[in-house]
Amino acid sequence: MKSSIVLAAGMSTRMGQPKALLDWGGMPLVCYQVQQLRLAGLDEVIVVLGYRADEVQRQMKTADCRVMLNPRYQHGRAGSLRIGVKAVNRDSDCIVLMSVDQPRPASLIKELLAAHGPQFIATRPEFEGHHGHPVVLAGSLRPELLAVTDEEDGLRGILRSRVKEVQDIPSTPLCLVDFNSPEEYAEALAQYGPVPA
Repeated sequence: MKSSIVLAAGMSTRMGQPKALLDWGGMPLVCYQVQQLRLAGLDEVIVVLGYRADEVQRQMKTADCRVMLNPRYQHGRAGSLRIGVKAVNRDSDCIVLMSVDQPRPASLIKELLAAHGPQFIATRPEFEGHHGHPVVLAGSLRPELLAVTDEEDGLRGILRSRVKEVQDIPSTPLCLVDFNSPEEYAEALAQYGPVPA
């Protein structure tokens, strides 16, 4: 069983609109993420919404996923991660974790899943010494993930404390793409955006 979580609860302050609804290949970005995770072979996709959740969910009617709500979305990412992990099937042997502002094609997700083995707690892409996304997490990390806090640096804190069990896979600059402003979004779309469906 392979699960995935898309974190899409943030307030998108610098973007000025929900990042989940930005156009990516002719569909809302959050729907593109769900589609690519399904194409990569994930058995379940959980999307955590918060800011303007009703508006985002209306655009996700055809997305093949389960939606969870984080009513305390303004208190940081760790709460959304805990909600997502709690919803994950207990039999999952791995969890692909990604943020909605980090669009990744199925091919990149498949590479990470193929490389991930039981000896690792996490597998992540890397480009020129920089760690990218998404991260594939071992299902055995579930208890620790359910206890993450922003004060302890969330997932980063766990990976730092067990760095010898983390595998980095050489990848392309695409694994580093994310955007917080309209300018960054326009640049990412021009460089990496898929052909409209």
